[in-house]
Amino acid sequence: MKVAIVGLGYVGLPLALRFAQAGVSVLGLDIDEAKCASLNAGRSYIGHVSSAAIAEVRAAGRLEATTDFTQAATVDAILICVPTPLNKKHEPDLGYVLGTGRSLAPHLRAGQLVVLESTTYPGTTDTELRTVLEHGSGLVAGRDFYLAYSPEREDPGRDPDEARRIPKVVGGLTAECRARAVACYAPVVERVVPVSSCRAAEATKLLENIFRSVNIALVNELKIVYSAMGIDVWEVIEAARTKPFGFMPFYPGPGLGGHCIPIDPFYLAWKAREYGQPTKFIELAGEINAAMPAYVADCVEKTLAARGLPMSGARILLLGLAYKADVDDDRESPAYALMHLFEERGATVAYHDPFVPNIRLTRDHLQYVGRSSVALTPAGHDLAVLVTAHTEFHQFDFSQWTIPLVDTRNCVVRRPAAYVRT
Repeated sequence: MKVAIVGLGYVGLPLALRFAQAGVSVLGLDIDEAKCASLNAGRSYIGHVSSAAIAEVRAAGRLEATTDFTQAATVDAILICVPTPLNKKHEPDLGYVLGTGRSLAPHLRAGQLVVLESTTYPGTTDTELRTVLEHGSGLVAGRDFYLAYSPEREDPGRDPDEARRIPKVVGGLTAECRARAVACYAPVVERVVPVSSCRAAEATKLLENIFRSVNIALVNELKIVYSAMGIDVWEVIEAARTKPFGFMPFYPGPGLGGHCIPIDPFYLAWKAREYGQPTKFIELAGEINAAMPAYVADCVEKTLAARGLPMSGARILLLGLAYKADVDDDRESPAYALMHLFEERGATVAYHDPFVPNIRLTRDHLQYVGRSSVALTPAGHDLAVLVTAHTEFHQFDFSQWTIPLVDTRNCVVRRPAAYVRT
């Protein structure tokens, strides 16, 4: 079997590596020439994917990367792992998915399997993507080629060996499409979970992330309510988690980050409107989570005021830029929202993150591109805000710092005298 992985980012690259390590021949397809050149030289550009692992499968002849989409005709299966962002109106943007489909369609041949892994709303695979593939190829899905959906469950920073143990959900346009997709993934995961349709698989992914979004919103709201009552929400959560049934701990924070949880609920909410179905619960959770950076900014402003300092002109150090601990993934990080709010209120903002030494070019936050991580020191700053629970910060001794430290993650162990936990 030879597999093509389209989109060599945080989802596609680890998936390509897992297939290659399982002995499958992998063709990586991406429009980014720099990524392809790096992989062909045996170098990784993602922190938790080792260059040694890339070099090993390259040396074995099981991984090749190219920008030439005509090569898609040489493979047995094509797995699409491209972004599905929101536009400025918070509506689904399928431009990357459908653009990929148009690029692949002229090279699609009978008997191939096409699987979409990008998170999206139910109906994308068997309507929009199917139409693009059929129109551009002259082939019919379910008869001439096989079409399926299998949501990515990539967890940045997770041990690659553990990733194999994460079950893979698969839904197909037809029973035979599903069977082909199950056979495709069987070499790289311990368990494949077939479901009745592409739409059921798409809905499964949305449920997983909406579940997290809603529960995080709940504890974020409780944090604000309990704080007003003088109750420590962190203490309450730790006490509640001792219950051995009927409770699962979730933790508050400065806002949502990553490509999934801040975005995916809006995909379902948008699609539900087509069916005249309200999604009040989901949308309310989104509103609460989106408001958390402003809550943190208000806490910072009050902390500065208590020391006689206005926000305007204050020098603020953000501890952590990545959206998640101990990874270099800064997509949708709440750190950017905080940076914007602080600067909008007149502060000067710097950041320290060992995993993100420089802010790279992305679709958003273009005004921050090129900024670099500064030293982990209180010198030159009036206040620090811990945004990401990196191990470095958990182990660091802040006890001698004389500036206030606002901890949004309950991460700091050795605390300064001026310590505020939000």
